Amino acid sequence: MDCLFCKIIDGEIPSTKVYEDEYVYGFKDIEPIAPVHYLLVPKTHISGANEITAENSEVIAKIFEAAAKIAKKEGFENGFRIINNCGDDAGQTVKHLHFHLLAGVKMGWGKESLGKCE
Repeated sequence: MDCLFCKIIDGEIPSTKVYEDEYVYGFKDIEPIAPVHYLLVPKTHISGANEITAENSEVIAKIFEAAAKIAKKEGFENGFRIINNCGDDAGQTVKHLHFHLLAGVKMGWGKESLGKCE
């Protein structure tokens, strides 16, 4: 399969890992929009949220469990945001289900409120 995130999970493409368990792989986004910007992806290839079924939906719980563990470990006491883009119109650029975990800045609503993290 020619999937960027599958290659990252398999170690074919390097990443900065922040979390890993049997179901989920988490790594730093290479173009962060917040001081903390991680991607949480299921190790099983699912192309997007529109492909969630009764048979594979447990992965969503595992991703949110991973997010909670990361937040506790890294001390996101003031909160964090989780974002999923599904499909071209929503801005999904990699067709592998993934969630953006953002933290480290007070967020408003809309992309203008975050700015670009350098």
